[in-house]
Amino acid sequence: MYPTTTAPLVLNERLPDPAVKILDKSFEKYRVLLGSVERISQGYSWAEGPVYFGDARCLLWSDIPNSRIMRWDEVTGATSVYRQPSNYANGNTRDRQGRLVTAEHGRRVTRTEYDGRVTVLMDRFEGKRLSSPNDIVVKSDDSIWFTDMTAGIDGNWNGEIGEQELPQRVYRIDGKSGQATIATDGMVKRPNGLAFSPDEKKLYVIESQPLERAIYVFDVDGTKLSNGKILIKCTKEETPDGFRIDIDGNLWCGWGMGTSELDGVRIFNPQGQPIGHIQLPERCANVCFGGPKRNRLFMAASHSVYALFVNTQGALGG
Repeated sequence: MYPTTTAPLVLNERLPDPAVKILDKSFEKYRVLLGSVERISQGYSWAEGPVYFGDARCLLWSDIPNSRIMRWDEVTGATSVYRQPSNYANGNTRDRQGRLVTAEHGRRVTRTEYDGRVTVLMDRFEGKRLSSPNDIVVKSDDSIWFTDMTAGIDGNWNGEIGEQELPQRVYRIDGKSGQATIATDGMVKRPNGLAFSPDEKKLYVIESQPLERAIYVFDVDGTKLSNGKILIKCTKEETPDGFRIDIDGNLWCGWGMGTSELDGVRIFNPQGQPIGHIQLPERCANVCFGGPKRNRLFMAASHSVYALFVNTQGALGG
């Protein structure tokens, strides 16, 4: 069925779009009054890990159960398969040299070189296999930070059943030596999404352990994380997954699954107060900022990918 070229589907014809909800007055300045939520692509088993390539004017994202990475062309609107099989790719980002870096549920972290070759950056720690790397970010010093949890080895839906050999952790790969170290161990039981604050002094990490879901914030202390604490405590119905940060330090979080009213993207200020919500017809897993001015929010949500212009920009490195 790929490639296809289709015009984006606008979900709501009314303006301002009622899907963009203001929970606090401070969110009003981030809303583009004439902007609408658009569905730009659909037909996926589970869409995750969007990342924007400005030089190629395209968006990549993972369709994990089908072990493929998809590509949407911003100019033509065409969707195509970028890579299949993808080793159950999940989270994607770019390093500061513009290369694709991917956390794969197939138990490794990889980098796609300029010529298309795939370099394995890490698949073991102290001789033991990773479980299923989930989400990934790159710091300005070229270090790669990623979460490793068991979602990909717990079943055969978005990975393959396997034995857990290591605790669920956040790791750091040094950008120069390639040496891997443990960034934090134990405080977050099942780490999922992660993102740096704009000044990179803090790292936010999502706890996805059922009944303990929360967003933690840590001080970045060299190669490790310190002073971890819960910034946002989730209710039983709230399920955060992945997120990105804007230049003002707000967290734009994939949200939902408890009730239809929660499905979409929940926006929090740096103090953890909810200020806005983007209602989607599906539970949203992850987001990224893109477009030539980094002011378009792309949302990977279950079976579809959505886009919305916003009045802010994504922080670098997301």
